[in-house]
This record gives sequence, C-alpha cells and structure tokens, in this order.
Amino acid sequence: MKMITLGSLQVPAIGLGTYKLTGQEAIPILLDAFRIGYRLIDTAQLYHNEDEVGTAIQQSGLPREEIKLITKVWPTNFSKDRFIPSVKESLKKLKTGYVDLLLIHWPHHQLEVKQYIHFLAQAQQEGLAKEIGVSNYNVAQLKAVQQEDVNIVVNEIEYHPWIHQSNITDYMQQHNMPVIAYTPLGRGMMMKDKTIASIANEHHRQPAQIVLRWMMQKENFIAIPKASSQSHLQENIDVFDFNLSEQEMGQIDTLSRENRRVVDAQPGAKWD
Repeated sequence: MKMITLGSLQVPAIGLGTYKLTGQEAIPILLDAFRIGYRLIDTAQLYHNEDEVGTAIQQSGLPREEIKLITKVWPTNFSKDRFIPSVKESLKKLKTGYVDLLLIHWPHHQLEVKQYIHFLAQAQQEGLAKEIGVSNYNVAQLKAVQQEDVNIVVNEIEYHPWIHQSNITDYMQQHNMPVIAYTPLGRGMMMKDKTIASIANEHHRQPAQIVLRWMMQKENFIAIPKASSQSHLQENIDVFDFNLSEQEMGQIDTLSRENRRVVDAQPGAKWD
C-alpha cells in the first residue's frame, strides 16, 4: 500500500469513505474493510455514523494505532461553547480518546476563518486530534488559515476525472499539502464514462480500478471511495499491481473539461 505523509502521520493512500453508510448494516461492511486491509476510515459528525464506526473498530480486534481515523466538525458547532464539546461527543461515539485527523467540514457561510479556526488548533493542543485540516476550502480560505498560523496538513475536496479543481490542487501541491479526494468515483458516474471503460478493457480491470490507479499515480493524493460490498471493497484497494501509461493518464486528465460536480455544494444550508 502506498503511504502519504500528513504531518506526523503516515496514512494509506486509499481509505474508506463512509457517507450514508449508517445503521447496523454499516458494521459488517466496516469489518469486511478491516479484514481486507483498509486502515484509513473517513467519517464526520454530519454522517451520523460515528457510533457504528467506533463499534466496528472495537469489534475488529485491531490495535487502535493501526487505524487512521478521520472525523469532521460541522459548521453548527463552530462557536466557542460548542466546538470542543462536539469533538468530545464525536470521540465518545467513536469510542476512542483521539482521532488521527480532525477536519473542518465546510467553511462557514457567515463567519470568517479567523473566527473559528483556532478552536480546531485548540482540539489538537488538548490531544483530541493528532493532526488537523480542513475540507472544501478554496485558495483564499486556505491562505486565511495560514495567516492565522494554524498548521493544517490537508484539505479534503471533491476530486475525480470530471472535476480536478486545479486552482486549489495546484496551490496545495506548491505548499506540499496532500489532497484527500472524496467521491473519487463520482458516485458511480465514472463507471459510465466511455474513455475509462475503454482503458479498463485494455487492462482487464474494472473502471473503478482505473480511476483509482490514475489518482495513485499522482503525487500527494489520498482517495476515500465508498463501497458497500466485499467485492467492491477488494477491487478498490487492489490497484497497486499495474500501471497506466502516460497516454492513458493524459486521456483521463482531459475528462476534466466536463467540470462536473456530483456532490451538492455546502449541504444542510440551515446553519445556526
């Protein structure tokens, strides 16, 4: 497994996204993921599955330090009286004393970055998170964080062949900040792309494997695809025994002209 450096952490380049993976049916999927070899799990307060993730980690029998765990703070908790208590509530649900990576889930509609970003640093200082970062931040917002002298190590954004977000990814590469790519398979839309399907046929692979291999051959990218079956879990992680040619990489790169998101920007518009 390829590893990526996030501050003091070494994390797998492929993890498991858990958005909409809820209820008791989530636990067997997570346990399958652990058995297959997944060691990076991404969750969030918004996902309402931190309890299930924590239960699966406990039931896995794996040492806690082997699992790299991400959760994210929702904007309704960005006030001084709610931020740290919300993180502690997340840790209680996750049944752990810390997360490896704590992120701001979305920048706030009304608040400036400086009005809440220090609460994130405080969580790290209190030992609630080993490293900290943000999600869905643009260049101006990243610069605002850096001006506050808060040491974030990552930005988690939507990234797949249809949307490269080159402004923010180029800026992050210049500052040696890895990208965590959520929805890397475009919620299944990449499976229907003719270019990807053609390359998959050439390699006798599944389209999802072509997309993830394309991402793995880039520098400083972490992918967190969601999967709800054992076969898809296995396929998504089995992408380190073949290579795409420069021509094939270029063919997939050109798909960004679609510039199409598959995730609604800033869901849950009613914030406190």
